[in-house]
Amino acid sequence: MEPCSCDTFVALPPATVQNRIIFGKNSDRLCDEVQEVVYFPAAVHDNLRGHLKCTYIEIDQVPETYTVVLSRPAWLWGAEMGANEHGVCIGNEAVWGREEVCDEEALLGMDLVRLGLERADTAEKALDVIVDLLEKYGQGGNCSEDGMAFSYHNSFLIADRNEAWILETAGKYWAAEKKKEGVRNISNQLSITTKIDREHPDMRNYAKRKGWWDGKKEFDFAATYSYIDTTKMTISPGRYCEGYKLLNKHKGNITFETMMEILRDKPSGINMEGEFLTTASMVSILPQDSKFPCIHFFTGTPDPERSVFKPFIFVPNISQLLDTSSPTFEFEDPVKKKPHFKTKPDRRHPLYQEHQQALKVIDNKEEKAKTMLEDMRKLEKELFKEMESILQNKHLDVDKIVNLFSQCTKDEIRIYKLNISS
Repeated sequence: MEPCSCDTFVALPPATVQNRIIFGKNSDRLCDEVQEVVYFPAAVHDNLRGHLKCTYIEIDQVPETYTVVLSRPAWLWGAEMGANEHGVCIGNEAVWGREEVCDEEALLGMDLVRLGLERADTAEKALDVIVDLLEKYGQGGNCSEDGMAFSYHNSFLIADRNEAWILETAGKYWAAEKKKEGVRNISNQLSITTKIDREHPDMRNYAKRKGWWDGKKEFDFAATYSYIDTTKMTISPGRYCEGYKLLNKHKGNITFETMMEILRDKPSGINMEGEFLTTASMVSILPQDSKFPCIHFFTGTPDPERSVFKPFIFVPNISQLLDTSSPTFEFEDPVKKKPHFKTKPDRRHPLYQEHQQALKVIDNKEEKAKTMLEDMRKLEKELFKEMESILQNKHLDVDKIVNLFSQCTKDEIRIYKLNISS
C-alpha cells in the first residue's frame, strides 16, 4: 500500500439505482491527525478590498459564497472533502509526477476544495474556480502539521446532480475528464489518459518543450506527466486498481450503502491502517431529480469500519456542529505563526475523544467490542432507513433536519460512553 493515500469514487446512472449519483471518499492522513466536520453558512462580502486568508496565503475575496459542510484536518483552512448547498461535492488526492513539487507556500489542494465549494453552484463551475485560482496563485506548501516535509500536486473529483469531472494537475498544468455515466475513481496517481475534455492551453506545448511528448503520438496525460504505464493501470497492484475493481463489481446496483462498504474495505487497502490511516470518510447521495434533497454522510472519526456514517442535509438555520468541531485558540494558532509547526496543540473534538476511548475497548474487550459495534450498526441502519424514507417521500421535517447531524453525533457519543462505563 502507498505510504500516503486517499481514494475518491463516483458512480452515476446506470451504474447506480434510482437515478442517483453516489460520491464517496476516504481521507487518509497521518494517524494522529484530527479531522473535524464543520459548517459555514452562505455569506455576502461587501468589502472586496479585503483579502481572504487561506491556510498560508491571502487571496482576493468574491462578492458571495455558498453554504458548505466540510471534513477537514483541524489545523488548516481548507478541506479534504465536502459539499455545498447546490449539491456540489469535491474530494482531492495527492499526486506526484515529472513536474517538480513546489515547496513555496501557495494554495494547498485542500484550500482549492473549499474554494471550489464556496464559489460554484455546479461541478464544472467548481472546476473553473479551481483552475483559475491555480493559474493566479499556484499550489504548494507543507500539508502536514507534524513539521515533516510533505508537499504534493493534486487531483480532484468533482460531482453534482448531473455529472462528474476529474481534474488532475501538475504544477499549474492540468487536464480534465467529464463523466456523465458509469463509474470512476481516483487515487494517488494521475489517471486521465487520452480522454481529455478540457485542458490548460499550454499543457501539450509544455510537455513537448520538456521532451516528455514528441507531438506525434496520441497525447496521454498520465503517461506524459508521470511515470505510469497507463495500459496497465486497471490491472496493476495498488489502490487505484482495487477501487476500479470494486466499483465495477457492483456496477448497475450501486447504492450509498455499497459505497460505504467500498470505503470500509481493508483487504484492498482502501480503508487504510498504519502510520497513514483513514482519518475520516464521506458518502453523498445526489438525486438527479432536484425535487429530492442531497444527503451527505460523514464519519468525522478514523476507520470507517469502526465509525458511524451520520447524515447531513442542507436546510436553513443549521447551527454549528459543536461535537465535531475542534478547539479554537484564543491567541494566534501556532500554524499561523512563522516559523510554522513549532508546537502542536490538542485538536481533538468531543466525538473524536469518545471514539478514541471506544477503540481501546474494541481492541481489548471482545464481548464489549461486539456489543458496541452492533449498537453502532443499529444506529446507522435506523438512519439509513430514515434517509431512504425522505428520498422516497420528498418530505422534509425541517425542524428535525436542522439538528440531524448534531443529534446523530450525540447518539453516537452516547453509545461510546455507555459501553466504556459499563
